[in-house]
Formats: sequence, structure tokens, C-alpha cells
Amino acid sequence: MNTSDKYEAVIGLEVHAQLTTKTKAYSSDENIYGATPNTKTCPITLGHPGTLPVSNSKVIEYAVKMGIAVGSQIRERNEYARKNYFYADLPKGYQITQDTTPICNGGFIEIKGEDGKEKQIEITRIHMEEDAGKSIHDLDPFHTLVDLNRAGVPLIEIVSEPEIRSSGEAYQYVLEVRKLVRYIGICDGNMEEGSLRCDANISVRLKGAEKFGIKVEVKNMNSISNVKKAIEYEIERQIELIENGGEVVHETRSFNAANGGTISMRHKEEANDYRFFPEPDLQPVIVTQEYIEKIRKTLTLLPKQLYIKFTNKFGLSDYDSIILIEEKEIALYFLEITKHTKNYKTAANIVNGAIKAHLNEFVKHISEFSISAIRIAELIQLIDDGKVSNSVATSKVFTQMLQSDLSAEEIAKNNNWIQDSDTDSLSEFVKQVIAKYPEKVEEYKSGKKGLIGLFMGEVMKLSRGKADPKLANQLVRAELEK
Repeated sequence: MNTSDKYEAVIGLEVHAQLTTKTKAYSSDENIYGATPNTKTCPITLGHPGTLPVSNSKVIEYAVKMGIAVGSQIRERNEYARKNYFYADLPKGYQITQDTTPICNGGFIEIKGEDGKEKQIEITRIHMEEDAGKSIHDLDPFHTLVDLNRAGVPLIEIVSEPEIRSSGEAYQYVLEVRKLVRYIGICDGNMEEGSLRCDANISVRLKGAEKFGIKVEVKNMNSISNVKKAIEYEIERQIELIENGGEVVHETRSFNAANGGTISMRHKEEANDYRFFPEPDLQPVIVTQEYIEKIRKTLTLLPKQLYIKFTNKFGLSDYDSIILIEEKEIALYFLEITKHTKNYKTAANIVNGAIKAHLNEFVKHISEFSISAIRIAELIQLIDDGKVSNSVATSKVFTQMLQSDLSAEEIAKNNNWIQDSDTDSLSEFVKQVIAKYPEKVEEYKSGKKGLIGLFMGEVMKLSRGKADPKLANQLVRAELEK
């Protein structure tokens, strides 16, 4: 028996999402990524004596949006707290956060479990807080540089219950969180830029055991794939340690993307007590039911709702629907197409195929795509009417639509791509082909049904590629079965 089969992982994730507000959480400094270091700061951000923070109402709105989206209970009376610790990029010496009164409790993120079934990962809490500055260690060989532009940037921290059981489930969970914050417009979800960050609490225990093992926290994972790699490594490391008679220690480890491993940063026993205190400079925020309902009405489009609509109403496959809802703007574009055609499957194929391939090749966003949804619907109609084949429509016609304002049908006519659907002319081509290969006809009738491809190829040649393949196939089979 493989030793890893004896154990199961217990994983909880803490996801920090930087909110896309115009200003910081408690000051009027611009909240903008990539500015010249230390240019988006003010006395409040820098923690000067006598300065007073003011709550950013957008932060509260965005936290409520996330709570509604995951089905949380949203707290009415929200108090702020100071989380005290010293670090060079934390100018105040404390972080304004929430301690005992998180704005959201409960709710869940839905993923597919290891058995392929839907699984709900419960959320412990979502709370509002501010980010610290950024320490830069690789620009100066002798000094650590500090950029305080990020200090005070608003965050929500989404804390899951320890219900994740594998790196694959963790991967899916972070994907779903990222998709959700993008859909509701509160975070751009860019892990490479640090606007979405994830810490993983990982332990292992014997299968069937009720007691949790000693957990290890892993930080510094700057992509979803790295979250998966770090968890896989840590699970293997802990199992190997236990199997060799060692003990897992309660510590914080850092993920090293270069070798896919984790290294110890500090033992939890050595960490300072955060010493949470009530924040005296900020009044409690009251979130009324009326306010929650007002925000709820703005959340008209969520991934799960779209998935249900695409699979149930439009009859699309699980695969097609999941691909379509990966990006909100792509899903919206597809919905716009469905206003002009009922052929949802072909619409999905074109969006997930030709359109996405074009966007990826030229590194474009769907907002930069030049073909309107109604023109795509016209292209689909051309296929439905049997005027062009699917392959010609999605390659040749589509390519020229990118370069021209002409309709799909005009492009097909101008290039002589309209299929021949005239039964009489096609029947004549079929008869010519059958007469040309009498021995092949006998072989076909003797059971070599694969020869249909030969006859079809010859018919297409005679028609110069313009024969309607579906009709031609029917006529060829009918003639051969005589």
C-alpha cells in the first residue's frame, strides 16, 4: 500500500482580495497599482501622530457584495480593531482590521470534489482590513527597500473552513473565488500583481481519524498553479516526516517557485502576539437590511446562475458552460449572441473556438473584438441555412469578417463559398462518381462502408468544394444502396 493512501490532507485557505476602490481603505490616497514608489501616500497612510482614518464606504459595499454572492450572514454592527505587530512596511505599527465582528459569517464556495460531485466548501468569515506596504529585497544587494504605496489599500480576507481535501480541490476553490470577485467587480484577481493572494493551512492525518494533525501555514504563492504545487509538496513532506518517525511542527513556510518546495520562515511559537484592540478612531459601521437588499439588486449576474441557465435553458454541455462562464465579459458576449439566434450550441462553439483563439493569438480582451454579436448570429444563420459549411464559416468567412464590415453572406458570395444545395446538379455529380468507380461500388456493397469517403471526396472535387456536404452524403448513400 502506498503510504500516501494511508493519509488524508486537511486544508483551509485564506484568500486576500485587494478591492478596486479609487482610494484607500481609510484615507484619500489613490489606490493604484504600479505607481512610482512612495508617491501614493499621505500622513494618514504614513501613520503620523494626530491623523484620523475615515472608513471608505465602497469597501463596505464591496464586502457586502461578496457576502451576498457566497450566501453569508451579514453583520449589522461592524466594529474595527487594531492588529498590532512591527514590520518595516507597516508604518503605523498596527493594521486596521476586524477581529470579533467580521462583516460576513458563513456561506460557501461550490467546487467539484475528488469524486466529481458538487462539493460546498464552507466559509468561516469574511472581514475587511487594510494591506501593508511592500518590502523589496532584490533591487539593492545591501538594503531592503520599502514602498508604502500599498499600505492602506483595502482588502477583504475570505477564510474557509478546513474542508478542502486535496491540492486539486484547493486549485478549484481559488479559481472560483477569483471568478466570483471578478464577476461582482470588486477585485481584478491578478495574483501575479498581488491583488489576489492566498495562504494555505495544511495538515495530514490518518484516514478515518477525527483529530486534525499539526497544521503548517504556507505563504508567497503568486499563482493558482503555485497554490496547487505548494500544497502537493507540503502534503508529501508531512507524510514523509511522519512515516520516518518525525513530527510536524506548527510553523509558517514560504513557497519557492524555483524548485517547487517550501522552506521554513518562522515557528508559530516564536511569533509575536498580535494583541488585538478596539480601534478608537473609527466608529462602528451599521449595515442595515435595507442597504443589503439595495446591494443585492445590483448582483444580477453570477457564475452559478449563468451555469444553470446555459445548461438548463440553452441545453449546453457541462464543458461548454464552464468554459463560457470563465470570464464575465465572454459570458455577456455569448448572451448577446443568443438574443439573435436559437442555435446555442453553434454559438457556444464559435465563442469557445474561433473567437477565443483569435483573442488569445492577438492578446486581446473581448472588449477589443471587432465583430458584433449580431454579425456572429448572421454567420450562424448562414450555417443553419446550409449556405456554407461549418468549417468554411468558422475559418474563411470568420477571418474576413475580422477585416471587413460586410455581412457573412456577402463575404461568402463574393468569394464563391456558397454551397450548392441544388439536388438535381448534385445528383448528376453523384452519378458521375458512381459510374467512374464500379469496382468500388461493389466493394462498398460487400461491406466496406468506409469507401463512402472516397465517393464524397470525388463529389466535392466535381463541385469545386461547393456541394452541401450533408445533402451530398445523403445522395451518395442513396445511390449506393440501390
